Amino acid sequence: MTLHSAHKETTGDTKIKYPFWFGGSASALAACATHPLDLVKVRLQTRTVNVAPSFGSAVKTIISDEGIPALYSGLTASIVRQLTYSGIRFGIYEELKSRAGPTPSSHFLLATAWCSGFAGGIAGNFADVLNVRMQHDGSLPSHQRHNYRHVGDGMLRMAREEGIGAYMRGWLPNCTRAATQTAGQLASYDIIKGCIINYSQTDETPAVQALCAFLAAVVAVTITNPLDVVKTRVMSSMSRAGTGMVVTAREAFRAEGGTWIFRGWVPSFLRVGP
Repeated sequence: MTLHSAHKETTGDTKIKYPFWFGGSASALAACATHPLDLVKVRLQTRTVNVAPSFGSAVKTIISDEGIPALYSGLTASIVRQLTYSGIRFGIYEELKSRAGPTPSSHFLLATAWCSGFAGGIAGNFADVLNVRMQHDGSLPSHQRHNYRHVGDGMLRMAREEGIGAYMRGWLPNCTRAATQTAGQLASYDIIKGCIINYSQTDETPAVQALCAFLAAVVAVTITNPLDVVKTRVMSSMSRAGTGMVVTAREAFRAEGGTWIFRGWVPSFLRVGP
């Protein structure tokens, strides 16, 4: 979702305070439109060969091999993920920011955003695992697929076949990514907006909000993409024991060099930038 849609808007001198659940609901609605971008991102990030396909060729391959409906594989898990992960991180961040006074410091905003994102990552981790698995299934041989029918079926089967602990697979890279992205997205939005308004002595117009959202998205996606790749690979790993964050990153560097850190950057940005 776009960043400024989750923020308190200003009309005259009155600030609108949105309810706690607003961010999660808005993100879940946005996920219905942007889910194909998320699926393509996962497919690009899980490829471990030196030369990955471009965004356009990946979309073409998915449609030709699996059909257009395949672009929405895992949508139910994605919606649940946004309701939990985004609902918690936006809700906590806005609540704490509103209690900090009219001009909270940049350090406070960064710390608040980081903690909010980490909490959201924990809350939505189970749905993230299911989302990644359901999106990744189509690129696997038929005998390796999970074939979850929907998020509820996935939750029950994952608990029955792997134990409740499977819900937290990849929690460390996921929560670190979530915390870093929230700090990079929400806090940088406020910081960039403050700098632009103070430097240019302008009002908070829709154009200023759009520019701040765009720049904040560039910052957030760039600094979190390596963590996102690691998270996706850990969650999609076929090993019952899973793989660690450091081990996954080390193996990626050894097999692919440094190019893997930008796998899926384009669809990631298209999801949050516009």
